[in-house]
Amino acid sequence: MSDTLAIAQRYFQAYENSDRDAIEHLVSDDFRFSSPLDNQLDRNAYFECCWPNHQQIDRFDLVHLVANGDDVFVTYEGGANTGRRFRNTEILTIRDGRVTSVEVYFGWNLPHYVPEGRSAPS
Repeated sequence: MSDTLAIAQRYFQAYENSDRDAIEHLVSDDFRFSSPLDNQLDRNAYFECCWPNHQQIDRFDLVHLVANGDDVFVTYEGGANTGRRFRNTEILTIRDGRVTSVEVYFGWNLPHYVPEGRSAPS
């Protein structure tokens, strides 16, 4: 397994294990975090706004983990300690052994609320 894939796995394991020390070592000083709710948060804002979510995370089941140069594309099915399950995709950029950026693309809740073969009404 490439170093970038192993680093990506450790990033998600840090959330599962509520391991702040591990993620502190993984995230670079010039780190940026983006999602539909967050626009280019720096390292400090990430730890203030996003890291507290580790308390709700029960697990990440990595479904797809694909490296392309410095980027790792990860699709996962996550579980919250409330029983809620969800599926998202993230792109982690990894340079010099550290995560320099994360882009999160929200997916859907599991099970999917729309019946198979159907579309949600607009």
